[in-house]
Amino acid sequence: MTSIVGGSESRRPSGFPAELTSFVGRRDEAADVRRLLSAGRLLTLTGPGGVGKTRLAGHVAGQVARAFPDGVWLVPLAALSDEAFVPHAVNDALGVRNETVRPPLEILVDHLRERRLLIVLDNCEHLLRSCAVLAGTVLAGTEGVRILATSRHRLGLAGEQLFEVPPLPAPAPEELSPSTGSAASSSAAESFPALRLFADRAAAVVPGFTVGEANQQAVARLCRRLDGLPLAIELAAVRVRALGVDQLVERLDDRYQLLTCGSPTSAPRHRTLRSAVDWSHELCTPQEQLVWAWLSVFVGGFDLAAAEAVCAGKDVGTGKDGRSGERIAPCAVLDAVAGLVDKSVLVREEHAGQVRYRLLVSLRDYGLEKLHGLGEATETRRRHRDHFARLGAEYEQAWFGPDQTEITERIRIDQDNFRAALDFCLTTPGEAQHGLRLAARLWFHWVAGGIWGEGRHWMDGALRAGARPDVALTRAMWAGALTSLVHSRSAAVLAGLDPVRAAADADAELPVPAPPPVPACALAPGRARASTAFVVLTRVELACTLVSRGRAGEAIPLCAEAVALCEAHGEQWARSWALRTLALAHWSAGQYDRAAEHARACLRLPYTVSQHQSLARTLDLLAAAEALAGDAERAGVLRGAVDRIWHDIGGNPVEALQPGRARAAEHHARRALGDHAYALAHRRGSRLTPEQAVAYALGEPEESPAAARRGGRRDGAGPASRTGGRRDGAAFGPSADDGLDGSGSGPRTGEASAVRRNARGSSSGPREGTLTAGGPARALASAKASAPVTAPVVDPVPLTRRELQVAALVAQGRTNKQIADHLVIARRTAEGHVERILVKLGFHNRSQVAAWFSARAGL
Repeated sequence: MTSIVGGSESRRPSGFPAELTSFVGRRDEAADVRRLLSAGRLLTLTGPGGVGKTRLAGHVAGQVARAFPDGVWLVPLAALSDEAFVPHAVNDALGVRNETVRPPLEILVDHLRERRLLIVLDNCEHLLRSCAVLAGTVLAGTEGVRILATSRHRLGLAGEQLFEVPPLPAPAPEELSPSTGSAASSSAAESFPALRLFADRAAAVVPGFTVGEANQQAVARLCRRLDGLPLAIELAAVRVRALGVDQLVERLDDRYQLLTCGSPTSAPRHRTLRSAVDWSHELCTPQEQLVWAWLSVFVGGFDLAAAEAVCAGKDVGTGKDGRSGERIAPCAVLDAVAGLVDKSVLVREEHAGQVRYRLLVSLRDYGLEKLHGLGEATETRRRHRDHFARLGAEYEQAWFGPDQTEITERIRIDQDNFRAALDFCLTTPGEAQHGLRLAARLWFHWVAGGIWGEGRHWMDGALRAGARPDVALTRAMWAGALTSLVHSRSAAVLAGLDPVRAAADADAELPVPAPPPVPACALAPGRARASTAFVVLTRVELACTLVSRGRAGEAIPLCAEAVALCEAHGEQWARSWALRTLALAHWSAGQYDRAAEHARACLRLPYTVSQHQSLARTLDLLAAAEALAGDAERAGVLRGAVDRIWHDIGGNPVEALQPGRARAAEHHARRALGDHAYALAHRRGSRLTPEQAVAYALGEPEESPAAARRGGRRDGAGPASRTGGRRDGAAFGPSADDGLDGSGSGPRTGEASAVRRNARGSSSGPREGTLTAGGPARALASAKASAPVTAPVVDPVPLTRRELQVAALVAQGRTNKQIADHLVIARRTAEGHVERILVKLGFHNRSQVAAWFSARAGL
């Protein structure tokens, strides 16, 4: 197979948070770190908390990104408490998926073996043993990987280089002697990073604040008192809003005389940071102090609803504000959170338009210490666990429905908190059963996200901790086993030399049970239950079993029934499984054009495009159909794209068990083209991004790699608005580099073709918009009666009233943001309307929607 190397689009730091404040100083330090990193493969930045190790590592990562063709990747470890979970965290950060029960470190080393990249392990001090094992194993098993770690202590490995991050230098009094002009004093202040940092952060709370001749001596004295620690300087700068710099220094001197003398065994800089944080804590109100402690149980951030779930209703007690038995109301939690943001204790962030908050690592550690002092650590962590257990149960119930994309994103954002909740259950006596239930309820996350290995980690851990197997565990294990079975049997069918008689297994004579009837609750729109997903998966598994035994004709109506049930609920994940199995059945029956149609229908689902495992499997099936349908070159290009996707996410778990197994379609394409021409086609496909591969597969002109790197979305919505990998309204062009000419796959453009496609519908089963007239029960009955599958009767206007409004605005060239503003709805809601319009009409981009609406308006 043609080798695949990292594309230039990977040469960027990945996973690093956006810098909300300027990076001050550290030019010499950054140069030293770059030099050491070039001289060795393992470098650890050491230093006390608050000295700026993480910030320096992130800054250097951005500077050296071009030297690593496979990227620079941040792995934040502060949220972890389980040593065994470090390899899982690295795999997750790199996008490596583990659908098997292979050790995650083994999966990681296999993924990294031929890559050139930099991994930044951030905050290793509390996980030194596992970080050392991981770093040693990765470096021994690879040649092109380098590791940059941040830790308060060294990892202790042979060959490890150390760089102690120094504090920011603050000037001595004689270095800031009175000058003859303000410009000279301003220049002197600018030459010292500690003063520049103070001035920058103070100006954020007091606009117009500067360090000049009048206050530079006081600021320098304050920075010296704070030992040049960036975090301590930033906490002090916030106080300029209430105090002058001279008052700030005077009060800080008084504080240090009391606080630093009480801990002679701690390092001076640790006492300095502790004193600064203590001072910030004492300046908080009693409720803010309590909320600070309670919020320290969150890891990786939280929203206001989560903060209220943990903090609201807690008993303040006596001795804090003098009032006994007072309960904190949700509005009081909001006030406390706002106050902590103002005091720079909490960092305010935005994710997809939602406001979230985060405690810096040092301030979270301080809050946890206070929480233990209150004797409330276990109870507060239990409240935290209960909140995320409720979310997990809600997500499971809503999973089989139209909100899958949103649920997936919510779990991704909160994954550190889910892990923390699971860790609490596995490490606290009497809580293991709760942990097993939570891990099992997240079965859809582990299975659909391609991280079954992590799910097994938590469930096995709960069982070892004393949990008893229950129904939830059985359902989760069944789902994991079923998906593995379908993947392996599908791969076996595609590998058969004679697809019509592909897979006469050893158990081919065993009877295939009839599927159970669809429960009535599964037929009612708006009443989707978690069990409905299992109803669909049962039919998919039975259909795949039938195909593997050469009975594809019996599998087709089962898949059609499953597709109709998914469409009745606006579901995409299980629908992608059903469509792929339907395509596999047609392929096995020798109906290659029909197989390609259903594979392309699967590619039009945003879920398929967003989950790269699903995308790779669908493109693989389409490549097999194209090969045997007679288009060997397209098959070669698609196989190249498939191999690139698997390469990027850690490899195909099924092929890993059967390396080098023959593929009928690939052999057919090679024979038709010749080895050299096939290799060229494969190489072209390996250069495509996932989005370009989807466009090529659907017969749309692709964007060139150079244009893709320029990121040319034309609707102004940015990458967050991307709908299932499509670039709304973007013009694609073939790449001059790879010689793609788009022959046989020209774009379907123009008003007439769009209207014709809407009129004839799709052969992949009834669309979502066609279910309103007869309801899902009628759709299921129709699906059962149509074997293989008949074209649906399409309503001339399958859109709702709101969707017609959105279509009209799309036709006017409005972006998603502009549509949201015009209709006074959330941008996410507008994106969802556009997505549903594309699915209902069978279109691929916004220009087709515009053409359809214009044609309809002209009638």
